[in-house]
Amino acid sequence: MASERVSRNHRKVGSKYEEACAGFLESIGFRILERNFRSRFGEIDLIARENGYLVFVEVKYRKDGRSGDPAEAVDARKQHKIQMTAQYYLTKNGFSPDIPIRFDVAAICGNRIHLIRDAFSF
Repeated sequence: MASERVSRNHRKVGSKYEEACAGFLESIGFRILERNFRSRFGEIDLIARENGYLVFVEVKYRKDGRSGDPAEAVDARKQHKIQMTAQYYLTKNGFSPDIPIRFDVAAICGNRIHLIRDAFSF
């Protein structure tokens, strides 16, 4: 029971910051296409368009810097899951293999959003 409450609370906090990040991205010219896209491989927090790119955005939040930089949580294992989910998204939605894509990380520490464009490659 307690772990279920903690998990639910983490999702609630995560959703709050994903929403804040979506608003931030829109304010700098991104067009949000999907939120919380899921596949059997994993989940992508936000999928957007910006300057001709299809952008897959992973949002990571930390209350403060004591637990490290939020972007550090997007390790090789997490990147692989995002890449596999992105490939599924592209196939499912009939995108051309030539479409320019990018993987960004939005690292939120406190109330500050740091967008890392092209944080990792396919």
